[in-house]
Amino acid sequence: MIIEKNNAEMGTNNPICQTIEYSFDDKDIDLGIATIKGRYPKDGYCLNTVSKELIYVLDGSGKIYFKNKEISFSEGDAILILNNEPYYWETSYCKVAMTCTPAWNKEQYKIIKQ
Repeated sequence: MIIEKNNAEMGTNNPICQTIEYSFDDKDIDLGIATIKGRYPKDGYCLNTVSKELIYVLDGSGKIYFKNKEISFSEGDAILILNNEPYYWETSYCKVAMTCTPAWNKEQYKIIKQ
């Protein structure tokens, strides 16, 4: 199965985070590309209540902040974020590929205020 780029779903979480979703109608796994320019989310943390997120940094660099730690990342790095693990991005620019297992959906994605 293939999803060509022109058939992917373009989206945005807000002007800071632009997304491209490749949904294969498979409940076990998916793929998304996100371009982030700034702090995301603007306030608080985001988290996925169900899925693990495996992230590969395609371009750029920055930091991801968790409740008790921070990690720096740059092009070529891979990051694993567990379900229910609050985090936020801080970057002037990065482009990442994300796969979620089970597949991502809007109902499991939350923004938590600090």
